[in-house]
Amino acid sequence: MTVCRLCSQALTIELDSDSFDEATSSSVGQPQTAPDDLLLACGCHFHWQCLLDESPQIALDLACPACSNAIVTPRPGPSATNTLLPPSNPEPQILARYHNEGGIQPNLDILPLITEEAYLDANPGHRPARAFMTMCAEGDVSGIVELLKDLDEDEDESMRPGEVIRWQDPLEEGRTGLHVAVEKGQEEVVWLLLWVGSGNETGVFPGEVVSAAETMGAERRLGGDGDDVRGLKDEAERTPGDVAREMGSTWAGLVGAGVLG
Repeated sequence: MTVCRLCSQALTIELDSDSFDEATSSSVGQPQTAPDDLLLACGCHFHWQCLLDESPQIALDLACPACSNAIVTPRPGPSATNTLLPPSNPEPQILARYHNEGGIQPNLDILPLITEEAYLDANPGHRPARAFMTMCAEGDVSGIVELLKDLDEDEDESMRPGEVIRWQDPLEEGRTGLHVAVEKGQEEVVWLLLWVGSGNETGVFPGEVVSAAETMGAERRLGGDGDDVRGLKDEAERTPGDVAREMGSTWAGLVGAGVLG
């Protein structure tokens, strides 16, 4: 039986009771398990979490934590004989096959996740900001509001709500949550971030946006010169408004109204 190279346990994970239907299970009362098998290019198998726990070292040497063989492969780029495109150094990737409850995912690039986990291991206080960026990308408006409220109430958190709203993520090339929401076409998140982080007058917001913000308890948080999230630039010197203009008709209404700056 193949086992995890780090913990030597079977490559399965026990499911929570909510993850299966006890009434139709053939083994009521018995633990239910699902596959949890991450296979690297070197041939070593791991539990998902076991490998993530090794992220700081993997991010440094791009090698398997068990056999020390290189596990990085270059991302395909222009052919060396292609004279139409300039030569480039393809970005690295770590391709793996992951078998879990949902099936098999071949050629899964886990390097971005490894990089994120390594960064958060070194900067644990930035976890709320990374969660915020994910919520902005996924359109999780209620999650964003709850996160900001929790940060307000928890004095032990190192980041305050305003810092998270204006966070320029080093893992996202200096983009803010507003940059990401614009890029992903998350209109509800864009309006929310403009509400909590911009100097726009209340009158420029649609009535349904104001009503929803007030219902959720989303406070306007702008304070001090230079705090307007619309003015923050990513590493390419683009504001969120610049990104919106690059996307053409997608954001034509908001760009035309001037609410993105």
